[in-house]
Amino acid sequence: MGKQPVKLKAVVYALSPFQQKIMTGLWKDLPEKIHHKVSENWISATLLVTPVFGTYWYAQHFQEQEKLEHRF
Repeated sequence: MGKQPVKLKAVVYALSPFQQKIMTGLWKDLPEKIHHKVSENWISATLLVTPVFGTYWYAQHFQEQEKLEHRF
């Protein structure tokens, strides 16, 4: 008794050219999803944005003070 070959069936997925609702799940309740993400992660977002904004503000302020330094 030897091994007998087994034929495998392949499943092929295709979209109908007449199907228009392929990605509707992505846009469904989008404002609610955004609100949920922001309300869950506001601490992380604050901890990320604050140092970036602070560094940018410091650099702009320092540059402005450097420009005005020669006036006095």
